[in-house]
Amino acid sequence: MFKGFYNLTSGMVSQGRRLDVISNNMANVSTSGYKADTYTDSTFREYMVSRVGNKDKRNSAEIGPASYILAPSQLYTDYAQGSLEQTGMPLDFAIEGDGFFAVHSGNGVAYTRAGSFALDDEGYLCQPDGSRILDPNGDEISLGTDKIHADASGVISTEDGLYLGQIGVYSFADNAQLQRNAQGYFTGGGAQAATGASLHWKTQERSNIDLIQQMTGMMTAQRAFQSAAEVSKMYDQLMTKAATNLGNV
Repeated sequence: MFKGFYNLTSGMVSQGRRLDVISNNMANVSTSGYKADTYTDSTFREYMVSRVGNKDKRNSAEIGPASYILAPSQLYTDYAQGSLEQTGMPLDFAIEGDGFFAVHSGNGVAYTRAGSFALDDEGYLCQPDGSRILDPNGDEISLGTDKIHADASGVISTEDGLYLGQIGVYSFADNAQLQRNAQGYFTGGGAQAATGASLHWKTQERSNIDLIQQMTGMMTAQRAFQSAAEVSKMYDQLMTKAATNLGNV
């Protein structure tokens, strides 16, 4: 009985975590370049259940597998390309294909697909939070103006053709090794300047979130959570009744 209670409780915790991930995805459906997360769990241990006799236990019959409590497995990030949308804004850029923009954040160099840039007070190209964008050499990009022209390789020049800098695009051997930090940026080692990256100027990459899929997942997780909660109440009532009966013996 107690084992069933533990299984139900772990299921509720797992579904609660899944709901947190889905809620975060849905909150970022309009965030430029956002990549959806998927929460997975697994059983802590699986074992085979067998039927044996009360006295003669030699001829057991296997019934099937059972499992112990659920445990978090992994949080997967879907790095699939989001749709590209023209904005007409001179400091908007989008990467087509693999790669990330590099930013100089407060905790060092981090990476993002969000390309809705701005200029800070000193004229450097930056993210809305002030993190400066880096070029292929890892240096910050000083523009001083948003009256610019850019090509598909990320080279930025003035309207008169004066070279100002180049936006760096970085790639990793395995994107699955990246971790998303509290600022929403990705962190990880082994980044290299990508060759042949294609940038779209005055364009943003939308998030790759499938809103219908997220809503379906949310409803499924909510129902599973509610079902586990109801059954756990029954377990609690049964254990209370059993303890009371034992106390009256």
